[in-house]
Amino acid sequence: MTTHLQYGTTGLELDLTGLNATVLSPRFLDGLPDEAAAFTAALRAPLGARPLRETIAATDRVAVVIPDGTRPLPSDRLLPWLFAELAHVPRAQFTLLIGTGSHRANTAAELDAMLGPAVARGYRIVNHAATDDASLASAGRSPLGYEVRLARDYVAADRRILLGFIEPHFMAGFSGGYKAVFPGLAALDAIMHYHGADVIGDPRSTWGELEDNPTQRHVRAGGSLLPVDFCINVTLNTRRQITRYFCGDTLTAHRAGCAFVKATAMAPCDHDFPIVVTTNSGFPLDQSLYQTVKGMAAASRIVSPGGLILTAARCNDGFPAHGNFRKLVEESRSARELMDRILAPGFAMLDQWQAQHLAMVLLKARVALYSELADADVRRAHLTPVHDLRAALDAELARLGPGTPIAVLPEGPLTIPYRV
Repeated sequence: MTTHLQYGTTGLELDLTGLNATVLSPRFLDGLPDEAAAFTAALRAPLGARPLRETIAATDRVAVVIPDGTRPLPSDRLLPWLFAELAHVPRAQFTLLIGTGSHRANTAAELDAMLGPAVARGYRIVNHAATDDASLASAGRSPLGYEVRLARDYVAADRRILLGFIEPHFMAGFSGGYKAVFPGLAALDAIMHYHGADVIGDPRSTWGELEDNPTQRHVRAGGSLLPVDFCINVTLNTRRQITRYFCGDTLTAHRAGCAFVKATAMAPCDHDFPIVVTTNSGFPLDQSLYQTVKGMAAASRIVSPGGLILTAARCNDGFPAHGNFRKLVEESRSARELMDRILAPGFAMLDQWQAQHLAMVLLKARVALYSELADADVRRAHLTPVHDLRAALDAELARLGPGTPIAVLPEGPLTIPYRV
């Protein structure tokens, strides 16, 4: 018996012959038979909103927001259909904003791949820069008590359209919805509030929790300060085919999409597992160790205390090089020291939230990593490098016993297990 693990663009085959393995995958849904026709229908019969083309006038300055290249949104398909539906609006009236949040800007080559060359080179594209004061403008004050600055082009727009992909999210409950704006287009100081240690550490800031989630509360509070005219959210299957559209009013469409994802992408388990094999869903989600924390966090929900999480993620972009994730992790001698540093009164540093989640995982279980990172770098992140997944399983089973239960998450955080 073998299972296909999502890894980079090619995947990996893992031999499970003779093992007591349970494979946990999202319920497979066929892609829509005609994605383009279904997209147009969703824009013309939206949830809780007027049809899109009735909302946008030819003279409007329109901000279209999409996630950055770490997310698998099929923008190269969606955007040409969107612009066709809004053909009455001159091309010069659109600004396409890449919601990088605190991530690095996408390169020209990445934009070509994400958007398609015709869109990438034919429309005004702006990579959000969370630390560039000149590119930011005030959107108002969050009801949670801090000023929110957003991308200036977004603030200045007459109309705003959000595009996103809904999947379970390890802090905000689910991706999509207002996350395109907040933190996607937010200034770093506002992102630091959203990602504060007390917010991240709240047990309600977790996968599949939406309405009572402190992180999602910050997302909605910051994202709704300026009117959003239309939200376009999609769900995908493991073949990156679109399975559903959720379009219209941001909250209405997002809630409907999250309910759908919860029913199809979360897997109940009646016991913990001493060994959990996971991935970070392959490209584009597994390009860095920073993002790969998500796959580890998904596995940690069902791993036994002190158990082993065996992670396969390419990490071809490194830790990555930008930001403070690597600095935070490497400067701490242990997961406990890393967590204590982040929780210290007054501590605040870019990327502390991802380091905090890594520490939370490591304080529960051991983590081994199959990747393209150098062994020394893996060890400096308090992980164990492995070069053969089956050999790593056999070594752990030699210690625990051949019948030890193993859980496998081939799609990583696209399947979120939970205890029942």
